[in-house]
Amino acid sequence: MNTNVTQDLSLFYLVGSASLPVQLVMLLLLIASLLSWWFIFRKMFSIRLAIKQSDEFENTFWRGVDLNALYHRAAGARDMAGSMERIFEAGFREFTKHQAGMDIGAIMDSTRGAMRAAYQREMDRLESHLSFLATVGSVSPYVGLFGTVWGIMNSFRELSNLTQATIAHVAPGIAEALIATAMGLFAAIPAVIAYNRYASDTSQLATRYESFMEELSNVLQRRAAKL
Repeated sequence: MNTNVTQDLSLFYLVGSASLPVQLVMLLLLIASLLSWWFIFRKMFSIRLAIKQSDEFENTFWRGVDLNALYHRAAGARDMAGSMERIFEAGFREFTKHQAGMDIGAIMDSTRGAMRAAYQREMDRLESHLSFLATVGSVSPYVGLFGTVWGIMNSFRELSNLTQATIAHVAPGIAEALIATAMGLFAAIPAVIAYNRYASDTSQLATRYESFMEELSNVLQRRAAKL
C-alpha cells in the first residue's frame, strides 16, 4: 500500500493524471519559464558586453584620440561597435555636416538631436524583453493559483461521489493542484530577480550615456567655436 501511494504521488504521475485545464496551465508556465531563462541569459551577456564596450570606448575617447580618426573607426565597424560608440558616431556625423560660419546653437541642437535619437535606439535595444520578464514575474503566480483552484475544485467534486473519503483519496488531487502553484513560483521568482537586476544595470548605462552626450556636446561646441 505504501508503495502504491508513493507511486501515485510521484511528480510525473500527478502531472499526467491532472485534468486538462490544469495540464494546460502547467504547460503555459513551463513555456513561460523556459522563455524567461532564455531571455535572462541573453540579457546577461548583452548587458555585460555593453558595459565592457562602454568602458573601452570611454578610455579611448578620453585618451585624447583624434575625433575624426575615432569617427572613421566607429563608422567602419558599426556592427561591432558598442552603444556609446554608436551614439558618438551619430553625433559626430551630424556635427560634420555643418559648414564653418553657421550658427553654433543650430549646429549643437542638431548634433544633440542626432545623439538623442541614437541613444533612444540603443536603450530600446538594451531594454528589449525586460517587459516580458516583468510580465512573467507578476502574472505567473496568479496563473499557477488558477490551476491550483481548478485542481482543488475537481478534487472536492470527486469526493462528493464517495461515501467515505480518506487521505488517500484527497492527497493526489491536492498534490497535483499545488504543483501548479509551485510551477508558477518557479517561473516568477527568477524572472522578478532578473528584471530588477537588469533594470538597474540598464538605468546605470543610461546615466553613463547621458553624461557622455553632455561631455561630447561640450567638446564639439568648443570645436565649433574655433571654426
